[in-house]
Amino acid sequence: MMKFIDKFIMPIAAKIGSQRHLLAIRDTLIGMIAITIVGSFAVLLNNLGEIIKPYGRMMEAIFGENWKTLGGDIWFGTIAFLTVFAVFGISYKLAKSYGDDGFEAMMVAAASYFLLLPQTANVSLPLAEGATETVSGGVWGLISVNYFNATSLFSGIIVAIVATEVFVRLSKVKYLTIKMPAGVPPQVAKSFARLIPGMATIFIVGIVGVIFRMITDGQVLNDWINTVIVSPLTNAADSLPFAILLVFIDCAFWMVGIHGSNVLGGITSPLFEKTGADNITLYQQGVEALSQYHVLAGSFLDAFVFLGGSGGTLGLIIAMIIAGRKRYKQLIGLGGAPGLFQINEPIIFGLPIVLNPIWFIPFIFGPVITTIISYLSIQWGWVAPVTAKIPWVTPPIIGGYLATSGHVSGAVLAALNLCILTVVYLPFVYASVRMDSKNKNKEELTKNSDSLSA
Repeated sequence: MMKFIDKFIMPIAAKIGSQRHLLAIRDTLIGMIAITIVGSFAVLLNNLGEIIKPYGRMMEAIFGENWKTLGGDIWFGTIAFLTVFAVFGISYKLAKSYGDDGFEAMMVAAASYFLLLPQTANVSLPLAEGATETVSGGVWGLISVNYFNATSLFSGIIVAIVATEVFVRLSKVKYLTIKMPAGVPPQVAKSFARLIPGMATIFIVGIVGVIFRMITDGQVLNDWINTVIVSPLTNAADSLPFAILLVFIDCAFWMVGIHGSNVLGGITSPLFEKTGADNITLYQQGVEALSQYHVLAGSFLDAFVFLGGSGGTLGLIIAMIIAGRKRYKQLIGLGGAPGLFQINEPIIFGLPIVLNPIWFIPFIFGPVITTIISYLSIQWGWVAPVTAKIPWVTPPIIGGYLATSGHVSGAVLAALNLCILTVVYLPFVYASVRMDSKNKNKEELTKNSDSLSA
């Protein structure tokens, strides 16, 4: 088994986990966590008044009718510009991976993204106050917020990667480097050294944008990517089969000692970031139709599936307390407190779960069961969708409550899943305890027989 893992699984996992583009995406989205969390909590606090009426009346009495202004401003400064932050961050991280300082690449990538956006927006205005007829036309300089928020996240990622790759490669061409005299300050000389590569990159991206609009009869690259690639991809990702596959692979990686979330993060993070931000935006706009919300979005796994960490190991800890308190006393003490905050390395490597066939079934199939229950519960409207991003260390049940913007249904679902995980782990804990006791009895018999023979 170890030979098979070392030969076939470890090389693939290592390549995926160290792929520079996926690392740049993952590290950027992780670095944006403060922005996304404060934005989602601002939306949560604004809409909590609709759920908890006394809270809403209290806030209005203290701060006036416009008490939601601060939350709206925070949302606009964070979630509404998610793609812009991603373009800057991904370009910077990717350039750094090539040994570049990343600053010029970041600026060039941002300029490349902005020049591909439509410069004119169609607006409709009434002919006069109270009139039913309107006049429509294009207004230059107006850009929809959809080109800055998570709606355009995938196109932003693509442009950031392509522009950075072009810029870094052109920067390594000696003939394109401008060398300044020795007396010129280093920062000025450095800027001029990258002048031609930066200009060339922007020029190349601009030409591509113009040609693309000519080919597609005026459609901008971002709209085409969203229509042809992102929408089908998002629909496929926001599905029960994909959710089951994702959870299965994540837990399977952990079973062989590979950090599944880190390996898959570069692929899944953009998907969850986009669907989660879409839900937050819909909630901010007061959309009530549940069919418009994504199910597999944002903090879905942290709130409802990976309770205690990957594998749902908080259920294992509770099962240990019930069935093997004496046997696992030290492990419960070491892993209990971290497990409440979704940190389960002490359990995974201390029990151990890694490469331990006893725990294979509950560690993988327990989360798969809770994934199915959680997905269907939200899809069928029994539980509110995920409309707030929570820190991954948020304790279970509390996380379900906060992720659904204060809906009790979210807490109930998380509590139910925790009970299910405990029940799934319980028989295996009993079996493990019995196996250990049998082994101890055999050892004692062996020792007694050896002493008698001696």
